[in-house]
Amino acid sequence: MALDSITLYHLLNELRPELIGTRIDRIVQPEKEEIHLILRSKKRSLLRLLLNAGSTSARIHFTDEHKKNPTTAPMFCMILRKHLESGKILDIQQEGLERIVTIYVENYNDRGDLQYYYLHLEIMGKHSNLILVDPQTNTILDGLRRYSHLLSRYREVLPGRQYLAPPNQNKSDLVTDEENWMTLFLHHKLDTKVSDALVEIINGISPELAKELILRAGLDQDTILDNCGEIDFSRLYQAYSSFILERKNALLDPCVYFQSDLKRDIPSAFSFIPYLQYSDLSEQKVSTLNGAVSLYYTKKINSNITEAKRGSLRKVVQSLYSHLNKKLGIHENTISKSEKGLRYQKLGELLTANLYMLSPGMSEITVDDYTDPEYKPMSISLDPALSGIDNAQRYYKLYNKSKVTIQKTQPLLHAAQEEMEYLQSLALSIEQAETNEELAEIHQELIDQGYISSKPANKSSYSKSISSKKKTSQKKKEPDSESFPHVYLSQAGKTIIVGRNNRQNDKMTWREAKPSDMWLHVKKIPGSHVIVPLEENEEFPDDATLLDAAALAVYFSQARGSSQVSVDYTHVKQIKKPKGAKPGMVVYEQNWSLLITPKEEDINRLLATEAVESKPIV
Repeated sequence: MALDSITLYHLLNELRPELIGTRIDRIVQPEKEEIHLILRSKKRSLLRLLLNAGSTSARIHFTDEHKKNPTTAPMFCMILRKHLESGKILDIQQEGLERIVTIYVENYNDRGDLQYYYLHLEIMGKHSNLILVDPQTNTILDGLRRYSHLLSRYREVLPGRQYLAPPNQNKSDLVTDEENWMTLFLHHKLDTKVSDALVEIINGISPELAKELILRAGLDQDTILDNCGEIDFSRLYQAYSSFILERKNALLDPCVYFQSDLKRDIPSAFSFIPYLQYSDLSEQKVSTLNGAVSLYYTKKINSNITEAKRGSLRKVVQSLYSHLNKKLGIHENTISKSEKGLRYQKLGELLTANLYMLSPGMSEITVDDYTDPEYKPMSISLDPALSGIDNAQRYYKLYNKSKVTIQKTQPLLHAAQEEMEYLQSLALSIEQAETNEELAEIHQELIDQGYISSKPANKSSYSKSISSKKKTSQKKKEPDSESFPHVYLSQAGKTIIVGRNNRQNDKMTWREAKPSDMWLHVKKIPGSHVIVPLEENEEFPDDATLLDAAALAVYFSQARGSSQVSVDYTHVKQIKKPKGAKPGMVVYEQNWSLLITPKEEDINRLLATEAVESKPIV
């Protein structure tokens, strides 16, 4: 969600006491559309004020995040440093109910005279900007995003031009009279949805706030103006008054919302008080609105980075899989054609048995097929230029060629099938990865297996780093930070360990699990290794733990959501890894099987037992 005007109002009220009187100690620009003002307060403590003018994440708030700065500061950052560093922040204000924030700064100019500066943060979606203005002349000193009349007929944002505020949207400002409120709507198109009308008519109303006002007024989201009566408009006005007209008296209770208690990596929304429209989501209370805004955007941006990495890795694996699939088709076609050539052995044998019937110049002969129970006649084509024995030898050569082709192609076919199974396991790991660390491990695995180069051509895209699948002698590099397997508790309180990727699967099974521990995996389907640690005197876990472990094996596999899934289980000592096998690939001969359909409530119960901080198995 975007930072709307009413939330911005409450946020600035929270920031203002902390900002007024601080001095700008340093200014950095860690990202193209983001400025950080490092402020020194009266208590000599440093604050970091983030100003973002991005199209999807424009905002202002304090942050503790220290991002890496470029070696050379961008031009706009240099201009801000020249005019604002060592300056004192006098105030911060919002222009009415517009999403325009102005920071008032007092500083000495080049001549040593005391001067004032305005730093305008315009939060307007794709038109967001950060502009430094000299208020004495209303002249633009510079803008984060420069543009001329070629891009905007209304105004130019260029050094030396006069600053013009964004164009008025011709909406009504504060509506302090209920009768006037109703008149505004009745003069609008009556077939318009109430939610759309609120956004189009009243200044400071965002789509999220419009939806909230409708819910608090007891109206349906699809209600149109023509279906509203006087009571409906009155209830709507009361909701509007509580949010806008009485905003000074609001008691903040900031919240950040997530899809569920188990999925707290991707936030859905934030609000300064609990919103009815988010009542179905998982709610996390935050002590300050600044903290809620900071938490939301930090998690949102991290999630976007994770999804971008996931998409790049997915593209690499899909490309490799598509290439192998074509190769598999070629091998299957070759074997299919060669299998038809195996019949030439029979033709050669029939000709050899009937050499007495052959004479020079014959192009065809019909013989009895002694391999057929009914001795049906069979016609065999001959080369007139060859003798009878040479014609038989020709068919034997065609048979041998087909036989050799099958013998040589079968291993290639099996290798392609095994590699495709491995890529399917990688694809599953990519989709189920939750953090950047997990994706980094998968990326490293692709490097170790020779699928991609260790030095991508473009650091922002894994997909451009595909190289030929040739093993190099480079030393394997471990990811900077290591992730750990999932650790859950069964209904009986027993530990169940689930690998997140092939690397962890191998480490769990071969280095950390005891030979007597129980090992589970879905039958012939890509999925995670599951380990149930057992005591020395235990041969099998209790039934409840075994069923829980099998349910997790299904959940962390390609069969997630399926019913009647076969899960194999055996002791770790029965697991073998063929020589040269890919990571995560194992074989076993002695095992038992369960046919299971995991229940959603059982899965949720198990997932809820995972510790917040992952730890090593040992």
